[in-house]
Amino acid sequence: MALKITSRLFGLTHRVVSCHTASSSCSGRFKVQHDRQNRRFTVTTGSRDSECAVLCYRFTGQKEVDLMSTFVPETFRGQGIAAALSQAALDFLLEEKLKARVSCWYIKKYIDEQPEQQQYKDFIIS
Repeated sequence: MALKITSRLFGLTHRVVSCHTASSSCSGRFKVQHDRQNRRFTVTTGSRDSECAVLCYRFTGQKEVDLMSTFVPETFRGQGIAAALSQAALDFLLEEKLKARVSCWYIKKYIDEQPEQQQYKDFIIS
């Protein structure tokens, strides 16, 4: 699955998320961009637009979303980028007071394996 980031990225909300996870040794910072118009969070991992990690979501109700999928280019896997994307999505739920269904296996695993993520369980629809 290859996603291309176009010039639409210039109008996005930017936020820096620090990666601190118990299960990985992530020492960097990733700039997670929330593209509300296209309903996704992205991290540009390289100089080429095609090297973009993505977490996609969709609204399923007025205050309900489905966290559908995450994708990290193979050469950048294992660096905590998917964790940073997942954390940004969970923070979005909290800030907007949204409920979420989680279709993505990685986000489910992230929530289940991180003790500090228990605060988000009230926002997850089983």
